[in-house]
Amino acid sequence: MNTNDMMEKEDIFSKVLRAGRRTYFFDVRSTKAEDYYLTITESKKFTNDDGSFHYKKHKIYIYKEDFEEFKDILAEMTDYIIKEKGDEVISERHQKDFKKEYETDTNVEEEVAKSPESFTDIDFDDI
Repeated sequence: MNTNDMMEKEDIFSKVLRAGRRTYFFDVRSTKAEDYYLTITESKKFTNDDGSFHYKKHKIYIYKEDFEEFKDILAEMTDYIIKEKGDEVISERHQKDFKKEYETDTNVEEEVAKSPESFTDIDFDDI
């Protein structure tokens, strides 16, 4: 019965947020006194060299006495980020894409630069 009680407590209320290689688990748990608290677990997927993968998990516990301040600070921080940087994602991935576009543009310019020379050579051959 003890194991069954623990299982019930594990599944009080849960939500999952999948975000690329990261997954966030929000779980309502029960204390020994049968009060509730929140755990937030970040699970990040890592791929090994041989193609297999493993997960690293980090967990934080948030108790009722901290809810109000936690929510206020979280809202303040997220609002600050959106206000300062907007809601468009700025990432290294975007930078790499930009560099790829730049390299492609450079190649196109080089081809354009070569084309008139080739055309000129053809003109001379024709004359």
